Amino acid sequence: MTIDPKERGAALLTVLLLVAVMATVAAIVLDRVGLATRLASNARGAAQAQAWLGGAELVAMTRIDDLREAQVQRTLPDDWLGVSRSVDLPDGMRVRAIVGDGGNCFNLNALVQLSDKQVLTPRPEGVLEFTALMSAVGVDPSRARKIAAAAADYIDADDAPSRDGVEAGGYPPHARPANQAMIDRSELRAVPGVRANDYARIERWLCALPAIGKSPINVNTLRPDEAPLLVMLVQGGVDPVRARAILAQKPAGGYGSASEFFNAPAFASHTIPGAARDQAKVVTEFFTLKASVEGRDASQLLAELALIDARQVPARLISRQWGEF
Repeated sequence: MTIDPKERGAALLTVLLLVAVMATVAAIVLDRVGLATRLASNARGAAQAQAWLGGAELVAMTRIDDLREAQVQRTLPDDWLGVSRSVDLPDGMRVRAIVGDGGNCFNLNALVQLSDKQVLTPRPEGVLEFTALMSAVGVDPSRARKIAAAAADYIDADDAPSRDGVEAGGYPPHARPANQAMIDRSELRAVPGVRANDYARIERWLCALPAIGKSPINVNTLRPDEAPLLVMLVQGGVDPVRARAILAQKPAGGYGSASEFFNAPAFASHTIPGAARDQAKVVTEFFTLKASVEGRDASQLLAELALIDARQVPARLISRQWGEF
């Protein structure tokens, strides 16, 4: 059988086209296999990193429980609180962890209180405290008052705006106040009147603890650079410079009670609000855990920020966030 020379060219072209298609399909398949392999490896690595961070949580809570069971009468910034520690792991990775005082912040849920009917209502002392804190870190006092009142209205259960506050009628379309306790400090950004630069100034001083009506500040672990929190606690009764000086005079063994702290000579000429005496603590009630897992090349694989409730034994983990901290 004789093949027409013209058909030989067409057959060759067909074969070359088939080879090209097969090569393309093979390349795609190999790429997909490689991608699946990398995804599976990343998933295994993330799962292992989460398991190591779970171990860090367990160690931190065990240490906290040991302190509470020993009935330690005061929490001090000793050789474990606020100190970064690392552990080398069997698989070549490393865990770094820092346990901090999770109560040394303004608790946004202190802006409200529970009424006799267990309904959230504005807490005037909390509004004054938040206003004093914002003023201490550079927010205009008049704006600070409006933000504090609006934040209290965001949480409280009613629909009637307080003085300088905002309820549903003052929100943008399709937005409403939560009318419940805040879960995270970032909720403050949803409050009308809170500008980006306002939030940037006050973010580091804020928290949203599962404690209505109080900010449980530990005066033993409060550092001089955290003076705005003392200004907040006494509702602006001392200025930031004076507050820093007071915190720098803390005795080495700390204070045995809130009364001992406020009865110190440094407060002799100051009137201390009753709310400050009620909220000040010498034993920490909430702790933070900042932990991360590093790979063999020291790159960060996963980081965690956890909040631990130590008001009872055993301590319990009440929130956990993964990301960059």
